[in-house]
Amino acid sequence: MITQDLSIARNYLQQGEVIGLPTETVYGLAGNAFDEIAIQKIYSIKQRPATNPLIVHVGSLEQATGFITAFPPPLKALAEKFWPGPLTLLLNKTDRIPNVVTAGSNRVAIRIPDHPLTLQLLQQLDFPLVAPSANPYTKISPTTAEQVEEYFGDRVRIILQGGACTKGLESTIVGMEENEVVVYRLGAIAVEQLESVVGTVQIRNQAEKILLAPGMTKKHYSPATPLIITPDPIDYQQKHPDKQIGIFLKGDENPEEVAPFFYKRLQELDQLGYDLLIANYFPEEGLGRTLNDRLRRASREEI
Repeated sequence: MITQDLSIARNYLQQGEVIGLPTETVYGLAGNAFDEIAIQKIYSIKQRPATNPLIVHVGSLEQATGFITAFPPPLKALAEKFWPGPLTLLLNKTDRIPNVVTAGSNRVAIRIPDHPLTLQLLQQLDFPLVAPSANPYTKISPTTAEQVEEYFGDRVRIILQGGACTKGLESTIVGMEENEVVVYRLGAIAVEQLESVVGTVQIRNQAEKILLAPGMTKKHYSPATPLIITPDPIDYQQKHPDKQIGIFLKGDENPEEVAPFFYKRLQELDQLGYDLLIANYFPEEGLGRTLNDRLRRASREEI
């Protein structure tokens, strides 16, 4: 059921159930971050490996500080600049956050979402929420309530209707290593925006044996239709008249304009029965860098 009734959503969460909810980035599957049974339900519904940590969503900076042991000044400066907003910080956690949330890590990914409905809900609860994207594992992230319903049907009984997501890309995940600010997931806040606050940052967003943050796996955000990256999509399409080819992105679009509709358009093309989808990269700067990251993880190959 899709609804805007916060009392229904609140009651479900208090009973240990999982709901769909909007953020400015993408829609999430939300549950009580203190309830390990609810957390296991999220992993099961998404078919997500328990080795892939979750993001904790809170309603205020004050609430966030209650779940961490320290707040390094550069990361606090980023929080003060970009919260509420599409910034997730990786910080040392207290024992209040169960290890199942962090996949056993001593650091928790935490953020304040910038969506009025979800912020209102968070401020009515006496617990934070975990809320990974509301898609089956590795599939295209949803940016509307209707897409969540298409994915999960009755397995998610309540989805809060918050309209289309305004950012359309996941949050940028940032932490620190040896006094350096590190980006673990490129997202809706561009690297250049971060650097305007804290100076040079390092990008370490490739999968390792232990996943430090969500969104680091090599295959992610993927359509069922094969997606290929090619320098000239029009030329490729013309040279393969035997194939039904959908052009996803030509690479000359404005990344700022593409970002809010990136996943929606990819999902729509995926449902049209093409043999192949093709795209070209953006210039490696600003949100183009983030969109290129999503293309790499969604594609089958580059030619």
